[in-house]
Amino acid sequence: MIRSIAIDDEPLALKQISGYVSKTPFLILNGQFESALQAITFLQENEVDLMFVDINMPDLSGMDFVKSLNSPPKVIFTTAYREYALEGFKVDAVDYLLKPIGYVEFLKAAEKAKERIQLKSVVNIDVHSDETFLFIKSEYKILRINLSDIKYIEGMREYVRIHLQSEKPVMALMSMKKMEEYLPRNKFMRVHRSFIVNLDKITTVERNRILFNKNTYIPVSDLHKEKFQKYLDDNFLV
Repeated sequence: MIRSIAIDDEPLALKQISGYVSKTPFLILNGQFESALQAITFLQENEVDLMFVDINMPDLSGMDFVKSLNSPPKVIFTTAYREYALEGFKVDAVDYLLKPIGYVEFLKAAEKAKERIQLKSVVNIDVHSDETFLFIKSEYKILRINLSDIKYIEGMREYVRIHLQSEKPVMALMSMKKMEEYLPRNKFMRVHRSFIVNLDKITTVERNRILFNKNTYIPVSDLHKEKFQKYLDDNFLV
């Protein structure tokens, strides 16, 4: 669960955020405050992952409040004033929600925060010397992943998403190039800038695409087409 707090000098706005948090499965609201000054003491004594902070507040604005923190939690700003958006992103805010806030917009912002928080906790990766499994530190847990359980690996900027046979994907903070180095070349092949596939999991190839099911297909790029075609030719039964 992602531990969150809400800060807004408008009671109705606090009530709305509280309601949205309660209906979002991965969020829990640990505190709500009508001023940033009230929240400071709470942050000193409690661990918080995410803050929903109104920008335009008396005494101490939400922006100045976030800037005053040495190691602030992830922040989603809420405000009725569109002109604050750019300033919000200057302090590395996850998102900026313009009031009145709908739940769809709230959920999208919360999902972005969840992804960032998970990435922050994914800090290490190691591979056993027999090349049959690897350990991933993810969401404060160390997970063992058997290489045979991996279907494919998706590159997403500075991290990778490991798609597994029967479980939800696992994220690791590393480059595709580094990930490729860890994997046995006789079992895994990079077929696209953003995809590495487990060759043992391929069942259907159609028009330069690898199909894992009717909703999931991996494109084979021109750069990797020759290498992949050679693999197919070498294993083709005439």
